[in-house]
Amino acid sequence: MISGLFCACLKIIISVCPTIFYILKGMPSKNLFSAVPGLSQGESFDELLRHKNILIERIVSTDKIEAKLYNQPQDEWVALLQGKAKLELSGKEIDLSRGDTCFIPAHTPHRVIATSTKPRCIWLAIHIFADDQ
Repeated sequence: MISGLFCACLKIIISVCPTIFYILKGMPSKNLFSAVPGLSQGESFDELLRHKNILIERIVSTDKIEAKLYNQPQDEWVALLQGKAKLELSGKEIDLSRGDTCFIPAHTPHRVIATSTKPRCIWLAIHIFADDQ
């Protein structure tokens, strides 16, 4: 089921930016669930791909996170691959479970309020920057 979710994410990426297909085609494969950092608190951000106006990263969250408020200049799409989380998006709370996705438009205040302990949250995040950023 997780590999199906990852394939669905890749299809979205490829449809958004066809040139990424050619970059990914030549890259060695990586498993999003391997080499997960053994954090006791906070979050880990691992850049998987940066190309033109796209940044793809894996985020691993512990249950002890800083509820930092983000207000980013780029759009962001996230998929929760593992765990459960609660986001605050423009003042509204959103519960996410494994397989859920969320689109966060640029300049939308948001934060992660809570994340599960077991399993730990693993996210796939795609940042889409404007061409002039």
